[in-house]
Amino acid sequence: MSRLGAMVADLGFATRSKLHEIGYGARMMLRLLALTGPAFRRFGLIRDQVFFLGNYSLAIITVSGLFVGFVLGLQSYYALQRYGSSEALGLLVALSLVRELGPVVTALLFAGRAGTALTAEIGLMKAGEQLSAMEMMAVDPVRRILAPRFWGGVIAMPLLAAVFSAVGILGGWVVGVLMIGVDAGAFWSQMQSGVDVWRDVGNGIVKSFVFGVTVTFVALFQGFEAQATPEGVARATTRTVVLASLAVLGLDFVLTALMFSV
Repeated sequence: MSRLGAMVADLGFATRSKLHEIGYGARMMLRLLALTGPAFRRFGLIRDQVFFLGNYSLAIITVSGLFVGFVLGLQSYYALQRYGSSEALGLLVALSLVRELGPVVTALLFAGRAGTALTAEIGLMKAGEQLSAMEMMAVDPVRRILAPRFWGGVIAMPLLAAVFSAVGILGGWVVGVLMIGVDAGAFWSQMQSGVDVWRDVGNGIVKSFVFGVTVTFVALFQGFEAQATPEGVARATTRTVVLASLAVLGLDFVLTALMFSV
């Protein structure tokens, strides 16, 4: 076989493998959605996962939200001061957080903290043949292991995004009002009058829900499909962070374009 033929064959094999992986991932997503009813009938499992994933991420979400609020308040004040609009600091901080930074940064942190934990957990269960043992006992691992973790991540993500935005607004208030001296009444009144519950906060909730579905599914899929070796689990954990982060940033652009073009 010529060199060109070998390259074409390798390209075809790689393309077929990727298409197979995408198709298998789509079937798994449909299966997880089909198991929504059975999963919520055992809500205790989902509740435990919400606590587990939220507890894993709450500290880094809170600290990151506070410092993002600090920086956002400082940068926004210097930008608004040029135009004599420093009273709108609260509005700018709130809109930046609830529309964009809250859902996106939370999703990226969630992928790096809870997502990797999910991938490592499922991957180690596969490496230890626990999933195979469940199948031999006629227990569906997707229904018993993956579905509760999937919905636990989906529920935890909007809650963490809300915490991030709330702490970020508090950080902007500390910098703007306590440190710089912006009028506290103007800070809160501008925010109250300018932030729309449905258009701004609602869009942020929709984004965080979509990001929760994406990040959690990527983490579970990579762990479920990881090679049953320590190296395979490590590579799957790395792929989780990379793929989930790229998916969040790409979906953020698509969702923003759709939401604000309507």
